Parts: sequence; structure tokens; C-alpha cells
Amino acid sequence: MSLESKIVIIGAGHAGGTAAATLREYGHRGAICIVGDEPYLPYQRPPLSKAFLKGSADTASLFLKNAAFYAENDIEVRTEQSVASIDRSARRVTLAGGDVLPYDFLVLATGARARQLPVPGANLGNILSLRGIDDAERLKKALQPGCRVAIVGGGYIGLEVAASARALGLEVTIIEREARLLARVASEPLARFFERIHQQHGVRILCNAHMSHFEGDRDVSAVCLEDGQRIACDVALVGVGAQPRDELARGAGLHCENGVAVDLDARTSDPAIFAIGDLSWRPMPVYGERMVRLESVPNATEQARQLACAVVGKPRPAVEVPWFWSDQYEVKLQIAGLPFDADRQVVRGSPEQGRFAVFHLHGNRVVTVEAAGSPLDFIAGKQFILNRTEVSPEKLADVSVKAKDAVLAVRA
Repeated sequence: MSLESKIVIIGAGHAGGTAAATLREYGHRGAICIVGDEPYLPYQRPPLSKAFLKGSADTASLFLKNAAFYAENDIEVRTEQSVASIDRSARRVTLAGGDVLPYDFLVLATGARARQLPVPGANLGNILSLRGIDDAERLKKALQPGCRVAIVGGGYIGLEVAASARALGLEVTIIEREARLLARVASEPLARFFERIHQQHGVRILCNAHMSHFEGDRDVSAVCLEDGQRIACDVALVGVGAQPRDELARGAGLHCENGVAVDLDARTSDPAIFAIGDLSWRPMPVYGERMVRLESVPNATEQARQLACAVVGKPRPAVEVPWFWSDQYEVKLQIAGLPFDADRQVVRGSPEQGRFAVFHLHGNRVVTVEAAGSPLDFIAGKQFILNRTEVSPEKLADVSVKAKDAVLAVRA
């Protein structure tokens, strides 16, 4: 038990801020210092592509806690400061400005950065990405009435920004190099559903579209494709995935794969260092402890609890099923699980009516559920995954049977 230990948290996003608050909630009394390279208190990112971009949420509403919380709980927050190096043997962190912070435990919560496109013209003005508040402010400022928006990448960020831009009345084109939207992260039935929804809202979608270069003088004026097509635009958003910000960890000699490798306590190869959130490459107990890197708020909060329990000596928290969400127009998408080893899909409900779920099964066990406008299917699927429940695919497809009752009868 280490209730008096000194803890330094690098990263002031959802993971870092939640870790500090959870440590105090669980009884930690020692010094806690959060170091963030942005000029903001720890904040949440999901609203950046939705409410914040549309102007219905301000910066203060993004903060996990207000300044008074950190003062009352004796948590130091250092904003606009970056870390130069980690000295594991001396257990200290050196900041870029020269300050040295000793630690008993170090938490890496540096998140991920937007992947860039290495194509000609990528440095033109008004070619933007979306990861933080400053990115969202630049994008919001660029989305002026009458402007044309080209979105490179048909993943969740691209689709959410497309929906927000259409809500602002702007002309939007999505450019996706794969044969369909959400090619790496969602099933084909779900992707086709969102393709139809976006087209109904006036979004132009180009799939199998391979970029050649950006065109423009000072600012971007077009996205040019290899087949010669030219998509005129005033703003281009690049949303082609993210890469873990693991440079500090690699520089310190920690074991890294697709992110910083951790165990079920969120502990790295150094017992005094934890890594949480988008940065970490972690085991999934509900899938035989296969290792994955997840970019989600539930993942960040779960790992914050794991490390807090490890530090203060509490039992490890209960295993959770990974889950995600996305809001586009009037549609609420909820996903639970990861499609490891899935060998069939069961579609429940009606994509045409906008209320349906896609269950991914391995044998008779649900490994993933994607639910659009269908929260009860999401809840049932999440429980099936957690409990490794065997289900009847026929009952699951039958909407006259409640999803939670689609359990396979046990033979005597």
C-alpha cells in the first residue's frame, strides 16, 4: 500500500485527469502532479467533433473538474509544460523548462496524435486534424457559412465532423480510400447504414478514392485524386487514424509494441511506471488477455481505476467489456466488444428504420455488438460478452424475442 507516495502524471486528458481524481477517491494522500502540454485543465475529447464544433458547448464544459476541485484535493496541475526525459533509475522527470519532478510512481497518459498524410501540399493552410481543443477551435473558425469541406477518411471522426458540418449548413465531401466507410472499425451492414444516412443529409461520399495531393497557393483549394478527380474545397480535414505518443516511454526503455505494453494493473515493464488510455497496449481478459490498443473514454477510466487500486492496495477492479459510442445526426451508435474470431453476423431489427443491431458471434457466443438506436440490444450484448453466454442465433434475429432472452437452452 502506497497512500503517501509521490505521483507524477504526464498527460492532462481524460485518462490523466481521471487517474488523479480516482487516486484521491480511493484514499491516496501523497503528492499528485499532473503535467500537460496544453493550456487547459484535464478535459474530455468526444464533444470536440460534435457539440463543441457546432457551438453548443464551450471550453469550460469540456473540463473533467474545475480548478477548485484540484485545489481542494491538493492536486497540482502544470499546464503548457512538456516533459523532456524520464530517469527511471533516479525516479525523476525533467521538464523542458528544466524543472525536475521526483516520483514514487509515474503515470504515462500522453494519448495519441493524429496521423498525417505524407502527400504533396499537406502543409497548405486550412488542412486540419482534430485531436485537441486548439484543433477544434481552428476547425470551428474555418467552418464559415458557405464553405466547402473535404474530409479525408471515412472513420468515426470524419463521419462525426461531417454530421456537424452539415448541421451548420456546409457542403461536405468524404473521401475514403477503402471500398466502404468504417472499413477497419465496423461491419458492412453498419457502414452501409451510415453511408445512407449521410447521403440523405446531403453528404457526398467517394469510396475507393486514392489521394494524390492537395492543391492550393497559400490555403488548400482542392483535394486531388489519383484518377484525376479534383474535389474543390475551402477546408480539408484529415481523419486517417491516430498514433500513440510513446516517444517518452521508448526513450526511457519501456517495452512498447503498438503503444506502451502494460499488464492488468496498467503497469509497464517498470513496476514504478503505469501507462493508461490511448497510449497503452493492454490485455483484454474477456478475450483471453489478447493485447490491444483502445481509443475510448471507457478504456481510459477503467485503466485509471486499475492503476489507482494497484497504488493504494485495493483489489483489482472487476473485468469490463470494452465499449464505444458515436453520435451522428439523430443516430446514437453504441458498440460493445471487439470482433476477435467472429465467424458470423446476426442482424437484429431494421437498418431501414434506423433501429437495429449487428451481433458478431464466434460459434454461439457473442464477441461484439453494434447497436444503432437500440440501447437494449447493446446492454444485452455487453452482458453476453462479459458472461460468455451461449445464445441462439435464431432467437437473436427474431425481434419478437427480447435480446436478453435469446439465451441458448442448456441441455439436461
